[in-house]
Amino acid sequence: MAKRLKESGLVGELSAEFAGTMILIIFGCGVVAQVVAGGALTDPAGGLGNHDSIAWAWGLGVTLGVYVAARLSGAHLNPAVTLALATFKGFPWRRVAPYMAAQVAGAFVAALIIRWNYSEALAKADPGHTIKTQGVFSTLPANGNPNLPVTEWGALRDQIIGTAILLLLIMAVTDLLNTPPGANLAPFIVGLIVVAIGMAMGTNAGYAINPARDFGPRLASFLTGYGGAWRDQYGNFYFWVPIIGPFIGGVLGAALYKFFIGRFLPTAEPEPAGRIPAPES
Repeated sequence: MAKRLKESGLVGELSAEFAGTMILIIFGCGVVAQVVAGGALTDPAGGLGNHDSIAWAWGLGVTLGVYVAARLSGAHLNPAVTLALATFKGFPWRRVAPYMAAQVAGAFVAALIIRWNYSEALAKADPGHTIKTQGVFSTLPANGNPNLPVTEWGALRDQIIGTAILLLLIMAVTDLLNTPPGANLAPFIVGLIVVAIGMAMGTNAGYAINPARDFGPRLASFLTGYGGAWRDQYGNFYFWVPIIGPFIGGVLGAALYKFFIGRFLPTAEPEPAGRIPAPES
């Protein structure tokens, strides 16, 4: 096994990042399509789901994507995570751009699958492929609601804060010098982190907290009929917000973890709870 992992090299890592991100986005964009398009057609009251189902499906998508990719690549699945790990955890800088490209590609392909699978429902619910269903694929300020006065600058603040929280918690959960979850439960805990962020910080900008999650599906929607995909409901160019905000927030969150927690932890992995320390020779 170790030999096969070594031989897989960068190609195997990128394949894992592509597949893991694709799984994440299939569940994430899929649940939004079910709620937005399917719900509008069959039950205007939202019988096919609501905000909570969206938050849970995104979190489960993260969990399942991490389980798919973790062995080969570490399952970043998010360019903000890759950048933060390169900045603070020694991830090789030469792998940063390839990882990000694989993540965006996985998100793009996943969005095309959802676009195709929900093509009839989307065409019926929104024949012009407008802002009404654009949120299936990419985020908008105030989730596209023109009555809630959140501009791109308010959404940028939101993305910085949300991604900072995400990376601070990911660093805590995966730091072997801290108290990481055992029995391979880290992917499940990371998924719960995303659920919590979605439930607590979903209004202002739709909690993209991941440049690949937003840009890949946004590009896919643009190429398949959503001509206004790059703009928000106010007509402003918006696509840069869920790219720049997470990059800033990710590095900030990792730095906060290192400043408040990481520098105070022991320099060697502690003995597991309950184990009798070996006597010094």
